[in-house]
Amino acid sequence: MADPKGFITTPRENASTRPVFLRLQDWREVYEDFATDRTQRQAGRCMDCGIPFCHQGCPLGNLIPEWNNLVWRQDWLAASERLHATNNFPEFTGTLCPAPCETACVVGINGDPVTIKRVEISIIDRAWDEGWVTPQVPTTLTGKKVAVVGSGPAGLAAAQQLTRAGHLVTVFERADAIGGLLRYGIPEFKMEKWRLDRRLDQMRAEGTQFKTSVNVGVDITVTELRTSFDAVVLAGGATAARDLPIPGRTLSGVYQAMEYLPPANRVARGDLASSPISAAGKHVVVIGGGDTGADCVGTAHRQGAASVTQLEIMPRPPESRSAAHPWPTYPMIYRVSSAHEEGGDRIYSVSTVEFTGSATGEVESLKLVEVKMDAGKFVPVEGTEREIPAQLVTLAMGFVGPQQEGLLNDLGVAYDPRGNVARDESFATSVDGVFVAGDMGRGQSLIVWAIAEGRSAAAGVDAYLMNRTVLPTPIAPTDRPIA
Repeated sequence: MADPKGFITTPRENASTRPVFLRLQDWREVYEDFATDRTQRQAGRCMDCGIPFCHQGCPLGNLIPEWNNLVWRQDWLAASERLHATNNFPEFTGTLCPAPCETACVVGINGDPVTIKRVEISIIDRAWDEGWVTPQVPTTLTGKKVAVVGSGPAGLAAAQQLTRAGHLVTVFERADAIGGLLRYGIPEFKMEKWRLDRRLDQMRAEGTQFKTSVNVGVDITVTELRTSFDAVVLAGGATAARDLPIPGRTLSGVYQAMEYLPPANRVARGDLASSPISAAGKHVVVIGGGDTGADCVGTAHRQGAASVTQLEIMPRPPESRSAAHPWPTYPMIYRVSSAHEEGGDRIYSVSTVEFTGSATGEVESLKLVEVKMDAGKFVPVEGTEREIPAQLVTLAMGFVGPQQEGLLNDLGVAYDPRGNVARDESFATSVDGVFVAGDMGRGQSLIVWAIAEGRSAAAGVDAYLMNRTVLPTPIAPTDRPIA
């Protein structure tokens, strides 16, 4: 193990964030550098426990105790090799994953868990700096062609695994750049896009082909797709956003989060001088208390909003674990993201009932009411109605599933009861030679699940094409997170 007394003698530390007044002036990642010796001490807190529940918390099955021990012993190269053994893109999870591994850490039963996520990003940053991350070009080619539809983390993981297995892989993306939500949905202050771009360069060097601005099912018909490729991986995500059909929904200034965030990312990327949907000088209301809502909050702050208010229909979570979320489950507790540190208000147990607007059709305010749970339903609390200013509203209430119209219906795939693409234990759909990975098959989920599913679906495709088992299968479609 690492430091035998580390979990007792060394307190938990994490990287500091840059001062708010500074970071609101740019789109750079909010965290400051974390010194190597501090990372090693944090890795030394790992107990190397007999049954490492961090493995169960991580869908990828990351070898966490192993690379913690190697970091503590200053063998960073071996730590990088252990990290890449289970995860194609540790810099994505190291910046974006909510770290269910940490809430499953044995040290966290009666203390502060190991800073697994901080050690992970430190390892991969060191690996890139040292030049240890290089293209893994396949030694032999199978001649089989595979199309991957969608270039988010699931699609990229599947594509890299299949390319390294010797298949000829083409990734199709309907946006003008590769990355899916990693590119245009996740703000720069959470993950700068040079992290994504250098991975894409590695994948191109390995042989993966990328085609952007291609809407499969429209620009390429289903017939053309099936005749040109031996197998297809559907990795288009859960893009059907949950709406809020209340009076005033059609007023100008009310947008889905994924209408609001991409232009802001284009500004940060340098593609646009300014966003056509700007919070500058406006009272902003974000409806939805999850990660996407926090992304909208941080973006509005950087655009110079006059005020930012985030609404959530659920009650405010407790400060610590409740009996409903015992260790090692991922607890529903009150969390403060970097975006929340930057300002704004958070209001819980409220429901929006109406948007009100000006004579010219622009949203000016919204009416809300406090709610309580009664017989499993949210019911309004009489006498709690009030109105708050809202000149820009973003709906960040999650996604209800994949877009079925077009490609999916044209392929004729079956759906599960939740409206996601149904699949078997090999991630195969009801259509021969067509597989599915990520949110399109499991519904809206975490980036770590997307990568794990991409790797598992790649194993299913390789077995289908070659009747062999050479790629790892981290998970089965029926697996459910402990989170």
